[in-house]
Amino acid sequence: MARSTFYYHKKRFNRADKYSQEKKILSAIFHKNKGRYGYRRITAAIRNQGYTINHKTVYKLMAELELKSLVRKKRYRSYKGEVGRIVPNILERNFKTDRPNKKWATDVTEFSLFGVKLYLSPIIDLYNGDCQFQYR
Repeated sequence: MARSTFYYHKKRFNRADKYSQEKKILSAIFHKNKGRYGYRRITAAIRNQGYTINHKTVYKLMAELELKSLVRKKRYRSYKGEVGRIVPNILERNFKTDRPNKKWATDVTEFSLFGVKLYLSPIIDLYNGDCQFQYR
């Protein structure tokens, strides 16, 4: 082995850790926040304490210390139970009538156009199927 190689490696292994203080602070911040902080938030917290450190360095140090933030995936839940009141079923699927304007049926449809919500509610007379439209 060459003499220069021996002393190069000796110097390299005897060198103190360059980021020892930052590692302690990083680990303390990580555990203080119960593992919820990732490298971006930890970088911001370290900078708030007055240290100048790059986010890539924080990322590298977290990998060395095997610190990984917990990210929980939030599931979409659209079911909200029974919302509003349930009206009684007056028609009971009997859609026929003997004179006009006795039974009406409607449905409300919501549209979003140009950032504005619009509602369309066609009203159908069950006597002959005539349709009237209301919108707001």
